[in-house]
Amino acid sequence: MTPPPARHDPYASLRIPNFRWFIISLLTMNVATQLQAVVVSWQVYAMTQDPLSLGLIGLAEALPFIGFSLLAGHLADRLSRLRIARAALSAGLACSATLLWFSIQPGVIHRGRVWPIYLVIFASGIARSFLQPSRTALSAELVPRPLYPNAVTWRSSTWQLAAVLGPALGGLIYGFGSVTAAYAVDASLMLLALLAIARIRHAPPGREQAGESVLESLASGIRFVRAQPVVLGAMALDLFSVLFGGATALLPIFADSILHVGPEGLGVLRAAPAAGAVVMSLVLAHRPPLRRAGRTLLVNVALFGVSMIVFGLSRSFALSLCALVVSGMVDTVSVVVRSTLLQVLTPEHLLGRVSSVNAIFIGSSNEIGAFESGVAAKLLGTVPSVVVGGLATLLVVTVTAFRVPELRHLREIR
Repeated sequence: MTPPPARHDPYASLRIPNFRWFIISLLTMNVATQLQAVVVSWQVYAMTQDPLSLGLIGLAEALPFIGFSLLAGHLADRLSRLRIARAALSAGLACSATLLWFSIQPGVIHRGRVWPIYLVIFASGIARSFLQPSRTALSAELVPRPLYPNAVTWRSSTWQLAAVLGPALGGLIYGFGSVTAAYAVDASLMLLALLAIARIRHAPPGREQAGESVLESLASGIRFVRAQPVVLGAMALDLFSVLFGGATALLPIFADSILHVGPEGLGVLRAAPAAGAVVMSLVLAHRPPLRRAGRTLLVNVALFGVSMIVFGLSRSFALSLCALVVSGMVDTVSVVVRSTLLQVLTPEHLLGRVSSVNAIFIGSSNEIGAFESGVAAKLLGTVPSVVVGGLATLLVVTVTAFRVPELRHLREIR
């Protein structure tokens, strides 16, 4: 007789102590990051009243992130990923503490003088470029291979939960308290993230040190991605859909001038996509792996573009929230599919470098998208830029579906 199939355990990866500490660090760090993003964007826009200044925030973080990511991936495959993550979190804590100091020290930041904030964001982009590949590769070391899809789902849901809590906290503390109080909470959460990852007790597996140069090492990661059309197609799909379809950078303008809901409403708007993402993450965690992963990915990215069009045209706060919630739900599906593909198909010794390539595609797409949104809003106007971006996302999905048939026909990821 055929034995009955093993029961699906949605909490399997969370039963591993090291992975639990990893998740706690991920949660607190991302709450701090999301909180900081709301406060910085509102503070800068309040001082400049210029949509382009919001785009420059994204550019200030994306440029160093892209510039250092490949080197960071190389180091993540050569050195201790846990130590790199701890060092990067320490640098992130220093950036949060500097923003707190700016808010306390009079005269450092004022109308017409916001460049010190851009400088700190630039430094945080460097720290994040080293954190991203080391932390992604580290998570694969902390759980056995059969639990990769489950671990990816919990990582995604944790990130999205942080994206709910962070913006809401940032908007509320900024609106009802002060910018100093908001940055103090930001720095405290970054400290907790560093303490949590310090609790991980993990001996990394031995990795053979190939006798190749740094450039050869970086090229090997790029070659692997190019040789995997499914992975490359999924990365490109996410890159261009977020690049054209993201409206997050313009939310301060919608909150202030279109929906008239102030900083408190901005926090709610920023949290709405993540609220939908948390719901979808919990659904995915409690169900077996997707059986038609490629088709599901394409459909959900298309729905993301539609939700952005609805948001851009809406003049109702409730409808705008609904559109953003839906955008978070469908975006989570694409994140889980792409991240699972990355971990399942990539050999362990290449995971840091491939993660860094993915980070350039994905990790910087939000920031580059923020810059694109700022420029488009400056040239076309806020609402037209969001609607055109949503239409561009639909075009990207159509092109990808026909140019990468392997992705369209992808079934269950094992």
